[in-house]
Amino acid sequence: MLQVAADGEVERYAYEIDGWGVGELAVERGVLLMHELPSYERAPLSPQPPPRGEASPPEVTLADEHARVCVDFVSDFVGRVRQQLAGAETSYMDIPLDLSWCTPFQAELAAALLAVPWGEIVSYGELAALAGRPGAARAAGSFCANSRFALVMPCHRVVGAAGIGGYGDTGVKTKRRLLALEGIEL
Repeated sequence: MLQVAADGEVERYAYEIDGWGVGELAVERGVLLMHELPSYERAPLSPQPPPRGEASPPEVTLADEHARVCVDFVSDFVGRVRQQLAGAETSYMDIPLDLSWCTPFQAELAAALLAVPWGEIVSYGELAALAGRPGAARAAGSFCANSRFALVMPCHRVVGAAGIGGYGDTGVKTKRRLLALEGIEL
């Protein structure tokens, strides 16, 4: 089940994935503004488990063409999240992201991060070097810690030089769980 709250042109969607909890995303005109991983810390959408497979349409009516595009985008996106959290290799390379808030270096970090393939990891220092700034490991770590795009921008694939490193608000346990889905044990 999806729930949507429209705020002007921005729609915020909540969705539930069995075994993971409730996630949220925000979309504006077919561009992803934000995605948060499902968590049990958010209130469940309903007492019933969510339907399997693709996400259902929102429970409110939006303008016809806009609603169809948004629902198709969100349904496809949530379907991919479900697949990834079930352990299937998933790509988000075609998902348009709002990076208007990024500095030029952050945009380079985003591009480098998007290129880290399924089942591989890089260190924060390696990510900084891939973005053209060797020695900026802390900046790479801060970028990952504050990422607006869980899974899409695979920050869980970035680790510390001496160990797994952190994982924003959701913590190391979630990072280990995501890496394990990709066959990486740390």
